[in-house]
Amino acid sequence: MLEGLLIGLQTAFSLQNLLMVIGGCLIGTFIGMLPGLGPMSIIAIMIPVAISMGDPSAALILLAGVYYGAIFGGSTSSILLNAPGVAGTVASSFDGYPMAKQGKAGKALTIAAIASFAGGTVGALLLMIFAPALSSVALLFHSAEYFALMVVGLSAIAAFAGTGQVAKALMMTLLGLMMATVGEGALFNMPRFTMGIMDLQSGFGFITLAMAMFALPEALFLVLKPRTTEDANSGEIKDLRITKAEAKSIAPVIGRQSIQGFFIGVLPGAGATIASFLGYAVERNIAPKEEQEQFGKGSIKGLAAPETANNAACTGSFVPLLTLGIPGSGTTAILLGALIALNVTPGPRLMIDEPQVFWAVIMSMFIGNLVLLILNLPLIPYIAKVLAVPRNYLIPFILFFTLMGAYIGQNNATELLLLVGFGVCATALRFADYPLAPLLIGFILGGMLEDNFSRSMQLYDGIAFIWERPMTLGLLVIALILVALPSYRARRAKLRAAGVADGD
Repeated sequence: MLEGLLIGLQTAFSLQNLLMVIGGCLIGTFIGMLPGLGPMSIIAIMIPVAISMGDPSAALILLAGVYYGAIFGGSTSSILLNAPGVAGTVASSFDGYPMAKQGKAGKALTIAAIASFAGGTVGALLLMIFAPALSSVALLFHSAEYFALMVVGLSAIAAFAGTGQVAKALMMTLLGLMMATVGEGALFNMPRFTMGIMDLQSGFGFITLAMAMFALPEALFLVLKPRTTEDANSGEIKDLRITKAEAKSIAPVIGRQSIQGFFIGVLPGAGATIASFLGYAVERNIAPKEEQEQFGKGSIKGLAAPETANNAACTGSFVPLLTLGIPGSGTTAILLGALIALNVTPGPRLMIDEPQVFWAVIMSMFIGNLVLLILNLPLIPYIAKVLAVPRNYLIPFILFFTLMGAYIGQNNATELLLLVGFGVCATALRFADYPLAPLLIGFILGGMLEDNFSRSMQLYDGIAFIWERPMTLGLLVIALILVALPSYRARRAKLRAAGVADGD
């Protein structure tokens, strides 16, 4: 571990990677503040830039910086405008916006910055401790286990669906798996489902699909559903200091939510949004009765809890991504695709085969969180003025980078047609309330799923590997439980509701 840390420090502190951390954090912070654009959209736009670098460490450091920078910056619009920049900061607006209305916007932004810094830093420490433990099982993993892991990753899609939307999420995952079969197969080097189009022989481009699913619909949504946000609180923001009593009050909240948020982030499919809501709910429930009444009216604990939890979860989501190759959220699914495009295979052997990538990302998180704290505290009054930019000005910016990214990624005009086609379909699916993250996860994991399944079939002459390898069978049972559990819960809730109605 010590050797890995030294490799990580050496890689992370190179001039290029330091610039990547600072650049990623700056971009993420500004994008996170703008309502309507989230980390998935900006990472999808940034992937062609990252891949063009050729250095996997620098590329992942840049994209990771954008990710936690967006979560960090998303609190600004939540607090000042009650318009969360990203889903993970929705809970921050519950108490942050009431504080801003009471003239405590500066104090609220300071608490958010400190809580985010603490959550991200503790999360990075825990990542450093727990990731090596998970990667120590590397020698036990073969093609059969990797296949089962991919199935577990796919079965966690229920977490990406809202209440009663598990069927929609499953449909989108299956659509993603079907799209992954276009092009040459793993068993035979013969094109499939290409309809005679030569450009589809290598399959759909990941960059094109990622931007079509997340970046392009944002631009179309701005056109189809324009939303005006009042330029409230655009005046000068003062009083950034918090008192000793307030610091003492939020310290235990930050400590608890750093740990809880990290472990929620580790769970595939959970992520920063779930962590922030759970963090808020837990702190409200354990608070004394008189403090409970303050939640939703400007409670400093109600602001510190989700801000700490979402940043810790953001770091935690890198554990399944780097050590198991399973995306913990829609954003890490895009990061997984970027790693594969850079010829880096995330999984149990990443720490052994590519230690400089693994440890450099962890070390860069410490630097990034410090950069974000330095950036946010003194520049809060100035950064907040960015929120006055009309949302309509974002449309040409998004369209330009989306179209250029798709074309540069493949140097093929067909990609632009695919981008527009998929983008229109994705927009229609969003209007119909279908989750898009499961489709991308199905597409990314589909190729690896097929490759490992094919190898296992060849090694064991059929599907005998399922019961001949206990770890494979165990993982597949876990996947089955993950698929069945939401349906069971929904059925039980329905029966309870029916029982209550009968009792009445």
